Amino acid sequence: MGKWIGRSMLVAIAMVAMAGGAQAQKSTLDAVKDRGKLRCSAHNGSFPAFFEVDGTGRWQGFDIDFCKAVATAILGAPDKVEYVPLSWAQRFPSLQSGDIDVLFKQTAMTFSRDTKLGLQFSVPYFFGGFQFMARAKSNIQAPKDLEGATVCTAAGTSIEPMLVDFMAAHKVKFQLVTYEKTEELQSAYFAERCDAVAGYGPSLAVTRALKVKDPSEHVLLPFALGVESQNAAIRENDKRFLNVVNWTILALIKAETLGIDSKNIDSKRAELSAKPDANLEAARLLGVKPGIGAPLGLPETWAYATIKAVGNYGEIYDRNIGSASPYKLDRGFNRLWMNGGLIYSPAFD
Repeated sequence: MGKWIGRSMLVAIAMVAMAGGAQAQKSTLDAVKDRGKLRCSAHNGSFPAFFEVDGTGRWQGFDIDFCKAVATAILGAPDKVEYVPLSWAQRFPSLQSGDIDVLFKQTAMTFSRDTKLGLQFSVPYFFGGFQFMARAKSNIQAPKDLEGATVCTAAGTSIEPMLVDFMAAHKVKFQLVTYEKTEELQSAYFAERCDAVAGYGPSLAVTRALKVKDPSEHVLLPFALGVESQNAAIRENDKRFLNVVNWTILALIKAETLGIDSKNIDSKRAELSAKPDANLEAARLLGVKPGIGAPLGLPETWAYATIKAVGNYGEIYDRNIGSASPYKLDRGFNRLWMNGGLIYSPAFD
């Protein structure tokens, strides 16, 4: 009897351990499907061009469109997103705790973030430089001209350590002041509590274009802190969900590479339905030929639905940041590789 009880207890313990392991291995992909909503990062304020609220109270912006893209890939519609406004400092704890499923928040992968935070990062979806903006009358031409300056930047971002390292390398002593909210940072700069502001080049250009009467009174200084890729982040050890996030980003890029956009996608799909062998990769991308759905746990038409809903990579860029936006920022690094940029998608084979 004692032996039987002992064996029964061992079996019970093993079953509990197996159940716990199965629970631990459940992918965020399954949780999103069960919930019917993707929980995605937004901003505690406005970060023009990337995440901002329009006149009707709806979120819009470059990063917001990637939240919509992932939601469409998994759930079939771009509105199946629950946006969680976060400060820069809140973004990693919120992802770690499960408050959000995915972080699209102008976030770079760094060594410490990748190895110490229990997170994993996607392929890049944007490239940008970090720069300084100062008043033109300051006549700052080189890092040494910032000696003794008060430099403001956003709290909880990779800019802080990058800025400290940059100033140390140039042997420049300065005072660093950080702010949680973009609006507070901008107010401090325009109230001249900062001699310069260090930030993301594209967002500084947007600020200069929108927030001052005469943009020529403020200049982006002719030296840069560095260049970073921006990557989505998810919790570690979730290969299934990471695959979905990665290939959603890459599908938008591949669509632009193949000349497929939200306007011509139905006609392109009709052509491929008649002659799928004319371009097998495009046929797979648009769900005419099977192959890219089942391995991800998604319908075969997930990429078709996503491109139709949010557009290809170029459409997303132009609508939010580029030629069709109020900001008119050149694509620069974010051109397709064949146009001299860094944006590239591997094959959908």
